[in-house]
Amino acid sequence: SVARGLVLLAEFSPRRKLIEEPWFKYSRTLCFLTVEDGEVFGKPLSYTPLFFPSDFNYNTDGYEGDTAEDRKSQDGSETMPFIDESPTMSPHLCARGQDGEAVSPTPPEGLLSGKGLEMKKLVLSGFLASEEIYINQLEALMLPMKPLKATATTSKPVLTMEQIETIFFMIQDIFVIHKEFYDAISPNIQQWDEKVTVGHLFQKLASQLGVYKAFVDNYKVAVETAEKCSLANSQFQKISENLKVKGPKESKDCTTTATMEGKTQVCCLFVLFFQDLLKHTPKDHPDFPLLQDALRISQNFLSSINEEIDPRRTAVTTPKGEVRQLVKDGFLVEVSEGTRKLRHVFLFTDLLLCAKMKKTAVGHQQYECKWYIPLADLSFQTLDDSDSLPHIQTLPEHEIEEMKIKISSIKSEIQKEKKAQKSQSRNVDRLRKKMNEQESCLLLHSPTIPFRIHNKHGKSYLFLLSSDYERSEWRESIQKLQKKDLQACVLSSVELQVLTGSCFKLRTVHNIPVTSNKDDEESPGLYGFLHVIVHKATGFKESANLYCTLEVDSFGYFVSKAITRVFRDTTEPQWNEEFEIELEGSQCLRILCYEKCYDKSKLNKDDNEIVDKIMGKGQVQLDPQTVQSKNWHMDVIEMNGIKVEFSMKFTSRDLSLKRTPSKKQSGVFGVKISVVTKRERSKVPYIVRQCIEEVEKRGIDEVGIYRISGVATDIQALKAAFDANTKDILMMLSDMDINAIAGTLKLYFRELPEPLLTDRLYPAFMEGIALSDPAAKENCMMHLLRSLPDPNLITFLTLLEHLKRVAEKEPVNKMSLHNLATVFGPTLLRPSESESSKAHITLASDIWSHDVMAQVQVLLYYLQHPPISFAELKKNTLYFSTDV
Repeated sequence: SVARGLVLLAEFSPRRKLIEEPWFKYSRTLCFLTVEDGEVFGKPLSYTPLFFPSDFNYNTDGYEGDTAEDRKSQDGSETMPFIDESPTMSPHLCARGQDGEAVSPTPPEGLLSGKGLEMKKLVLSGFLASEEIYINQLEALMLPMKPLKATATTSKPVLTMEQIETIFFMIQDIFVIHKEFYDAISPNIQQWDEKVTVGHLFQKLASQLGVYKAFVDNYKVAVETAEKCSLANSQFQKISENLKVKGPKESKDCTTTATMEGKTQVCCLFVLFFQDLLKHTPKDHPDFPLLQDALRISQNFLSSINEEIDPRRTAVTTPKGEVRQLVKDGFLVEVSEGTRKLRHVFLFTDLLLCAKMKKTAVGHQQYECKWYIPLADLSFQTLDDSDSLPHIQTLPEHEIEEMKIKISSIKSEIQKEKKAQKSQSRNVDRLRKKMNEQESCLLLHSPTIPFRIHNKHGKSYLFLLSSDYERSEWRESIQKLQKKDLQACVLSSVELQVLTGSCFKLRTVHNIPVTSNKDDEESPGLYGFLHVIVHKATGFKESANLYCTLEVDSFGYFVSKAITRVFRDTTEPQWNEEFEIELEGSQCLRILCYEKCYDKSKLNKDDNEIVDKIMGKGQVQLDPQTVQSKNWHMDVIEMNGIKVEFSMKFTSRDLSLKRTPSKKQSGVFGVKISVVTKRERSKVPYIVRQCIEEVEKRGIDEVGIYRISGVATDIQALKAAFDANTKDILMMLSDMDINAIAGTLKLYFRELPEPLLTDRLYPAFMEGIALSDPAAKENCMMHLLRSLPDPNLITFLTLLEHLKRVAEKEPVNKMSLHNLATVFGPTLLRPSESESSKAHITLASDIWSHDVMAQVQVLLYYLQHPPISFAELKKNTLYFSTDV
């Protein structure tokens, strides 16, 4: 095993003759120690000489902690500096006292201001000497850069421009930072007195440490590139060997690589230096708080570097010295200047940070901070105290549906490729990449629920979420943290860079929730129909108007699928409502319990704004082994002291989509449409006419009409009533929930023993919709309608005009022509079992296969077509053959 850590070694030479010698040399060396097979290997990071005068009396000024004798504890053991390796703290380079507590670098009691300031000047002088050496090294390292760049554009370059940029990455920036610092501080030390302040210069220097992070990230690649170039090019090898950097007299000259390596060690020395400087700066001196801040910034930065050595680091320190921990993170869609952007949002104990992932020049991934808000300054905006929503880039609904269809089609192709070839092929990789692009685009454009946050001292930000459940989770997490005594904070540039850099290791959500990021062994989810009965809820303290919504995940995000009726003024709502929910690779069911808002002042807000109050929420994983049994599985979700009881069972798509003829020919469900119309002596079945009439009377303004599931028990009651032709059917329809009536109409067409557009014409419809020539497509599609039996044709045209009237109310009901085509297309065209078996559909995910896409497109074509008259069609029959 290998143990790595930063250890501070303090050596004094000569140790026992410290006071007798008129001058002595004090050196501090920071080492990386590696323990391998019981042996310790150490590598010094830097060497800094400091000189002190002989008349400085260490025994009378109260500062005795640095002598060899006094560095021993009471038990005789030496007190060695240590690294705090606790997983929740940043590493601090400091010493342990006798009680084991960390010793902070504060001035010892009794430090006289005169002697302390003199000591401070000496420490600064030593640091300045070290800086001068360091700047000389940087200048020497930059010497070959210009000639190398000059040859890069010639026919015989020593190195390419890309190689030069990689090897000498950030060297110029580091030189400028240190040269500016040296030029600013040098006059202050030369004209030293007690009024001189330098803290602001060190604070600025510490705030620029982020440059070293970029250098460290590139360091390995730079060294490898330099070594490869030396082996491949004798000219560069000679340049590299001849380049010597002058160091102190006692040290050896350094090669290019050694000097570059030194850049990665400077940030460690800053921590040591700031600790020394603080020891010799009185607390009441203006420099003291600035140096404390510089030390904290340096320690946090060092902790971000050390995370690569010790991956257990989970936090950085705040300005108050407290631990900043990651509480929650996830991918959200932000609206920025009217455009949707996928962001990774991090909620820390004291701030919210919004970042985007980007690739560096050397191919690594890292986060870039877009903005942050201290939780003390964060508030939630509602439509009452914000302007109207900005214009948001939205895709048409049909493009969203087409994406889903393409994704499922690609999934099918991937499965076929895997079956055809035992090992992974290039085709599979290509298809996965293609699917990832489609899924990422879908995740970006599908969310619609607004989540607004506001900075009290700045601007507001808008996220779009797919689920009210998700919005509630973020809001609750932030509000819980805001209950603590939080203070606003402003991060320096290096602190922000350190914090953003730590996000890469701290994150709990590593990939966007798309199928292409999942392992092959992961469950693909359930495809089919989930039957859910919402029984009741208990645990409410006060009476309220209560209802539940059901959400399931689909294509990486959650969609609301069903809603119970509102149970008014109760603490124990008894819904007992059954729903049939279509699953599209779903793995999770969510239930949200709301209190209905009847305050008219809060209604008619933004289209996607949910003004009802969430009373509780919970979720349950859809375990295939549990739900796929024939029996109902009862479960309870507990949420904020509220319990919601429900039952569920699952029916696979293969079983649920079977067109099974009814054994009772006296009814209407499962009976051929020609038989029903002949018996009723009507052109359109009575059930179709009555359901359409009721929907247009009181459901055309209903949000999600035909998409939202009706209560299954209500639908079954209506089905039984129509089959029995009961006299009170009209009374039932007027009292029934409108979604149940819409569901009954869909069920009627789904259970027809043959699709409304017939099995015989199905292949021709598939060929016709694929035609690219508009005139040819028009002739073919109209000819196919003429070829339908009269009852089928008249019923289809009746339904077509009804769906067009529903779509006219799209601004209110959110049901576009494409939405309606998606709902009804497969229902009206999907072949009966004998026909579908010929297609050899073996994958559950073929719910969104190429055929389904074509079925949707057929109905959409007719919905978008100008009004089609039965009389005109039949009139034109004389001019066309009816053979298909």
